[in-house]
Amino acid sequence: MKPRERRETGERDLFRSRLDQLIDLLHPLVKLARETDWAFLEKTFGAAYTDGPGQPPLPTRLMAGLIILKYTHNLSDEALCERWVENPYYQYFCGEEFFQHELVLDRSSLSNWRKRMGEEKVRALLQESLSVATKTGAVKPAQLCEVIVDTTVQPKNVMFPTDARLLNRAREILVRLAKTSGVDLRQSYARVGKLALIRHQRYAHAKQFKRANRALKKLRTYLGRVIRDVARKIEGDAWLEEMVFGPVLSLARRVRDQHSHQRGPKVYSLHAPEVECIGKGKAHRPYEFGVKVSVATTLAHAKGGQFVTHVKALPGNPYDGHTLKTVIPDMEALVGNTIERAFTDKGYRGHNAPPDYKFRVFIAGQRRRMTPKIKREMRRRSAIEPVIGHMKAEHRMGRNYLWYRQGDAINAVLAAAGYNFSLLLRWLRLLLLRILAVLSARLQLIPA
Repeated sequence: MKPRERRETGERDLFRSRLDQLIDLLHPLVKLARETDWAFLEKTFGAAYTDGPGQPPLPTRLMAGLIILKYTHNLSDEALCERWVENPYYQYFCGEEFFQHELVLDRSSLSNWRKRMGEEKVRALLQESLSVATKTGAVKPAQLCEVIVDTTVQPKNVMFPTDARLLNRAREILVRLAKTSGVDLRQSYARVGKLALIRHQRYAHAKQFKRANRALKKLRTYLGRVIRDVARKIEGDAWLEEMVFGPVLSLARRVRDQHSHQRGPKVYSLHAPEVECIGKGKAHRPYEFGVKVSVATTLAHAKGGQFVTHVKALPGNPYDGHTLKTVIPDMEALVGNTIERAFTDKGYRGHNAPPDYKFRVFIAGQRRRMTPKIKREMRRRSAIEPVIGHMKAEHRMGRNYLWYRQGDAINAVLAAAGYNFSLLLRWLRLLLLRILAVLSARLQLIPA
């Protein structure tokens, strides 16, 4: 069933005051709510539903508004729900006409809504942020044609992986699953497995690597025994073999057989096996565990700031230069303009941009086709770095808590949308201050 969308009714209540009579209508959130094209978001997100029997879903403005507030102010789902009940501006932004003293949804509705929308639908929030920026004068449409493109790592919410910890964790998960499924194991190795893990960590810390390797071998042996024991006990039971133990046994075997110098994908986390090890050459952080993300921003620093024009998660850790083939067409479809120039770092040498854009991509350090104007513009290439830093520190890209590859893609797009909306709030606040300054100046000129 389609959601029942909220519309401004203007109705009054004898015992309740309307929100627009309680709050400051010049507040940036109020102005942002009025500038946002909620009809466009309702049409885009409403396409994910079909007409049919059942309880209608929650209004699109409520859910989209909550997601915008969450990533703009860097809030968890629980903190967002608590603040929504307390803050009348949050409620007005989400389409409420009267102050609500109780939460009108369950917290899990946010997770279900994100999963239902997916990456393609959620991009509408990033597109709407750029639309509001052009309508309010925060950025000019021509400034969206010249962009800076770079890649970064979006870390997953996983512990730093070590072979010993993964082996012990895989054994613990198998033993716990066997206990809940009623499978009696010959031995769980709970006590000796924990002692072997502690010994390995102590020997490795003391640089006694021969002893540490012996403890690691014990952990691998314990895991192999549990795997074989479980396989013997569930043999012949199709339900247990395929549905209950199948995925866990597959991961456990991969953890047992993998080694440090092998090529190809490895398991770095048992609850998030899609995690990849990415090295970006940082001295303070040689390896990061998550997914590579392509980020594009405007080249010029517009009146409202430097806006993010495109974000895309890139699973598989592709070479930076081989990402432009998909990134540039996606960016043009999102922005609605043709990309005239794209500036990148040296990691994009040998790129595979579409043929029409071969001479529109400029790489740091290149000598040919560098006019004085392009040289000046190339000096702004590093301006994308603080934007990535803000997205990680203030808009939830620094650690992704959403599950699976779909969660990686959704979190990256929403972090970029949250960053853009935070710039819009600051821009609307500055506009208000300028208007008040002009009015006060005119009042001072009026003789008493």
